[in-house]
Amino acid sequence: MKRVLVTGADGFIGSHLTEELVKKGYKVKAFSFYNSFNTWGWLDTLPKDIMDHVEVFCGDIRDPNGIRTAMRGVDQVFHLAALIAIPFSYHSPDSYVDTNIKGTLNVLQAARELETQKILVTSTSEVYGTAQYVPIDEKHPYQGQSPYSATKIGADRLAESFYRSFALPVSIVRPFNTYGPRQSARAVIPTIISQLLAGKEEIKLGSLTPTRDFNYVKDTAAGFIAIAESDQTMGEEINIATQQEISIGELAREIIAQINPNAKIICDDQRIRPEKSEVNRLLGANAKIKKLTTWQQQYTFTQGIAETIAWIRENLDKYKTEIYNI
Repeated sequence: MKRVLVTGADGFIGSHLTEELVKKGYKVKAFSFYNSFNTWGWLDTLPKDIMDHVEVFCGDIRDPNGIRTAMRGVDQVFHLAALIAIPFSYHSPDSYVDTNIKGTLNVLQAARELETQKILVTSTSEVYGTAQYVPIDEKHPYQGQSPYSATKIGADRLAESFYRSFALPVSIVRPFNTYGPRQSARAVIPTIISQLLAGKEEIKLGSLTPTRDFNYVKDTAAGFIAIAESDQTMGEEINIATQQEISIGELAREIIAQINPNAKIICDDQRIRPEKSEVNRLLGANAKIKKLTTWQQQYTFTQGIAETIAWIRENLDKYKTEIYNI
C-alpha cells in the first residue's frame, strides 16, 4: 500500500483520518506539532493497535526544512495542518498567514522537489462566505469574511497555481462543517453538548440564525481517502458536503431536547462575529465528489450526534465549560 504523510495528524479531523488510513492498510507517517511535553494531541488517545502502525514525526509546518524531511519517502500527502479558529484569527492574523499560507507553500515546494505522487490540500467551506446561491458548488465565488477564511483562500490559490504552473499533482479538498468525537469546544456542536452535560441550565451561544451543512467526521475522513484513491481528482477542488442544512438555533434545540429539555439558550455577545464577518448560510453541493469518487455519506445527522454525545459524556473532563473557547 502507499506510504502517506498526514500533516495536522494530531488534530480533530487529522487523527480520525490517520486512524482510518491505518485500518485501510496504508503506511502512515503522522506529522505532529512539536512541543517540549512530547504530546501528540489526539494521537495519544488512539488505540495501541492503531499507533503501532503509525510513525510520528514532530515538527512545525511553518518550517520548510522540517516538512521536507517528513515528506521524504512518502507517496501522498494529506495536508491538514492549519490554524482554524475564526475568533482567534481576528486578533492574531499574522499567525494564520504563517501557518495556513506559508505552511501550505512549504508542503507544495517540498512536493515539487521530491516529486510526490499526490498532494491533498485541505480547504474549508468558509472560503465561499455567505452563500450567493445554493447548493454551493465548486464554482461558487470566494469571499474572505474573516482573516482565517482569507488565508485558506490564499492557500487554495497557491495550490492551484502549483498545479497549473508546475503540473504538481494537487487536489483541493473542501469539507463543510465537520463535527464528532475529539472536536474542541471551539466548534458549536461540542459547545452545546458539553455545556448541557455539565449541567448548565443556560446554554451560551452566539447568533442562532446562520445555517450550516454538517459532516460527521468519519464521513469527512472517508471523503479524503476517496479523493486520494480516485484518478479523476487531480487538479480539482472538491466539496465534502451532505447537501442538507440546519440553523444553529434548530441544532441547539434538537440537542437540548435530547439531553436537558429544561435548558434555555441565551445570547453571549462575545460569541457573535462582526456583522460583515458572519457567514449566514452554508449549504454544500456534493454532486462532484459523487461523480469523481466512490464516496457516499454513511452517517445520518442523528447517528453522528448520538456518537458525539456519547463520546463527550465519557470525556467531559477535557472541556472547560466555564469559559468561552475561541
